[in-house]
Amino acid sequence: MQKKLKVPKFKNEVEEAKWWDSQGATLTHAFQQAAVKGGLGRGTAKGKGATPTTTIRLEPEDIARARAQATRKGLRYQTYLKMLIRETLLKEEKNFAG
Repeated sequence: MQKKLKVPKFKNEVEEAKWWDSQGATLTHAFQQAAVKGGLGRGTAKGKGATPTTTIRLEPEDIARARAQATRKGLRYQTYLKMLIRETLLKEEKNFAG
C-alpha cells in the first residue's frame, strides 16, 4: 500500500514551489499509480470546491492582456487574475493599515 503524500502548510508560494519541486520522484510515482487506478482527472485535487466561485465581467482587452501575461508566466489566465486580485487586496490592506 502506498504511503499518502503529506503536504505541509507553507509560509508563501516560494516555499511551496520549492517543496513541490523537491517531490519529483514521489509525485511521478503517485501519478503513475493514480493513472493505473483511473484516478486522474481535472479538478480531482483535495479541496476542490473549497473556495466560492464568483463571476465578474471584464473588458475583452483586459482578458486578452491577462491571457498574454499569464502565458508568459506559464499560468492559466484565471489563476493569474486570481493572483493579481489577491496581491492587490493585500497591498491595499497594508496601505490602509499603515
